[in-house]
Amino acid sequence: MSRLRIFHHDDPGQALYCSDNREQIAMRLQALGIRFEQWPLDARISTGAEPEQVMAAYQQHIDRLNSEYGFQSMDVISLAPDHPQRDSLRQKFLQEHTHNDDEIRFFVAGSGLFTMHPHDEVYELLCCAGDLISVPAGMRHWFDMGPAPDFIAIRFFTRPDGWVGHFTGDDIAERFPRLQSGAMS
Repeated sequence: MSRLRIFHHDDPGQALYCSDNREQIAMRLQALGIRFEQWPLDARISTGAEPEQVMAAYQQHIDRLNSEYGFQSMDVISLAPDHPQRDSLRQKFLQEHTHNDDEIRFFVAGSGLFTMHPHDEVYELLCCAGDLISVPAGMRHWFDMGPAPDFIAIRFFTRPDGWVGHFTGDDIAERFPRLQSGAMS
């Protein structure tokens, strides 16, 4: 189940707000320019599905989103707990960074933890199957797929260079909870 927790950036031990109500989550995030919505899941898609099959299953939603953003590319990332590069891939996204492009992800299956750091608050969003998130360009954030990643996501890019992170050098991400096998630590 999707969940939003909000913390003061100096206190990762005490959530100021917590909700698993998707409508309330969307309203809170919208105030920051973060898009959060749900797409219906296609029961034909499961772990191991070919990228073309995943894209075809969500083509109607992809087309609608593409008409708003004008994507130059999109791809499907599918990671299983036994992926040989899971540790290095996890580390790549765990430090606070920004992008020159919106970071848009739709979770087809599984889950992942997006943490955004606007101003002096930290917004920790557990995204689950059916969730679409769009983190605006320039917003400080990090992503945790957990030590045993198990998800499929469609990634959307409006810039031809795709995922390019600009790391802030701030160690804030190290002080906040990590995703532990689909549950929060």
